[in-house]
Amino acid sequence: MRELEGHGVTPETDALLDCRVTIPMSGRVDSLNVTAAAAVAFNESAR
Repeated sequence: MRELEGHGVTPETDALLDCRVTIPMSGRVDSLNVTAAAAVAFNESAR
């Protein structure tokens, strides 16, 4: 599940989720686009 950058997941969508995964970020980046987030998630799952 992904939502629009800047808006986040709506409460209605959040109620449908089995779990929530976050990507810790540091520095000046506020968010990742869906392609970058997917790349990080796939890389982590392959470890």
